[in-house]
Amino acid sequence: MISENFLLQNAAAQRLYHAHAANLPILDFHGHLSAKTIAQNARFRDLSEICLAGDHYKWRVMRANGVPERFCTGDAAPFEKFTAWAKTVPYTLRNPLYHWTHLELARYFDIHELLNEKSAPAIWQRANELLQSDALTPQGILSKFRVTALCTTEDPLASLEYHEQIAGSGFATQVLPAFRPDNALRTHDPRAFNKWTDELAARTNSKIADLADFSDALRLRHDEFHRHGCRLSDHGLNHCYAEPCTRHEAQSIFATLRAGAHLTPAESAKLNSHLMIFFGRLDAEKGWTKQLHLGAQRNLNSRMLAQLGPDTGFDAMGDYPQASSLSNYLDALAREDALPKMILFNVNPTDNYLFATIAGCFQDASTAGKIQFGSAWWFLDQKEGIELQLNALSNCGLLSRFVGMVTDSRSFMSFPRHEYFRRVLCNLVGGEIEKGLLPDDDELIGAMIKKICFANAAEYLALPASPFTSAQQIPSGTSVPKPRPSF
Repeated sequence: MISENFLLQNAAAQRLYHAHAANLPILDFHGHLSAKTIAQNARFRDLSEICLAGDHYKWRVMRANGVPERFCTGDAAPFEKFTAWAKTVPYTLRNPLYHWTHLELARYFDIHELLNEKSAPAIWQRANELLQSDALTPQGILSKFRVTALCTTEDPLASLEYHEQIAGSGFATQVLPAFRPDNALRTHDPRAFNKWTDELAARTNSKIADLADFSDALRLRHDEFHRHGCRLSDHGLNHCYAEPCTRHEAQSIFATLRAGAHLTPAESAKLNSHLMIFFGRLDAEKGWTKQLHLGAQRNLNSRMLAQLGPDTGFDAMGDYPQASSLSNYLDALAREDALPKMILFNVNPTDNYLFATIAGCFQDASTAGKIQFGSAWWFLDQKEGIELQLNALSNCGLLSRFVGMVTDSRSFMSFPRHEYFRRVLCNLVGGEIEKGLLPDDDELIGAMIKKICFANAAEYLALPASPFTSAQQIPSGTSVPKPRPSF
């Protein structure tokens, strides 16, 4: 299992991983960690809080295992919740959570025991003891895993005060906001849209009476994010919006919406298309990278949505048509020379070659790998899904320019997913070296591995050089977890 050569099934893979990937720092440019939690740097109360709170991946399988909701998101005692998780873990065999869970225990707590109901009490006690150390506070974890930069996903209304606090503290890891204006596109729901728009007006000390006012207020927030170091935006959409819409049409539709009336689906799509072009222009003007997360069906269980709210584990893959809308959106921005750097994420594996080939149609000399086919996302973030994404990218684009992995997580226990990805990558490439499909040249292949795992993202996102360039530069009191031969 989690041995020194976990997932590395041939000699070339083992050599690539240990020589070129294992000790690289992490640049986690898309995630959902809390800047407030990082700024306050309070110790986690117990293993349940750091391991289970907010982790909808784990809640989903606990529910599938018949665990009552009170042990997932409810009022059960922390040890009861952890015990319910420990009972579930043996049932996760062949689910990536089995690997992730034991990577977490090994890398955070140096625990190499299989988690189950019997081992849970001892693991609980040992982990809780270690959680009292500075190395396992939020900031300690970021230092422990040598995270050079971390982007948090923020609504345009976010105050960004905690990002200011972190930036002024001297903490080595950059914690930067990423601009996610999904609420500006909730045009199908006039009540929610107008409430959010009124809050935007208050945040920007402006009056929003028409589309021009709305655009000006969004630009002000975009400017403010830029001043706080933001260099990425993000949209989580069923599919991209790319309906033709004149400014006059958009103004008229916006007035209807602002008056509280419901839009037709066609009107909503037109206004959202107009806004997406606007957001693309803003990003291009400032040299930002736009991320598009496309294809998820969210909040399918309406009863549980009402009970628990969004992002609690009731989402699924969608089968939305992506090709025309995505290509039309990129083309509209390219026609006016306003196409920013962009990373395209799909959640349905049937769209892998679609996304990889569309990306290839909009590359240009301004940036190598300007349009990226992003890493395997969400339900695809496992060995098979990662390999499928890497193969589609390799066959249709340049793997050597790939910007690599992100955690996309709300859990501070997720950083070993970078290790997991690196091992899968090295195993895939090493296997092809062993078969004679790639040259057995460590200088050539090793350089590519290093770029994919860290350097490409650092160059592409134009972030400052890492303070963690070698093991000797890790702050005192922290340690780099080392694999053991076996549990």
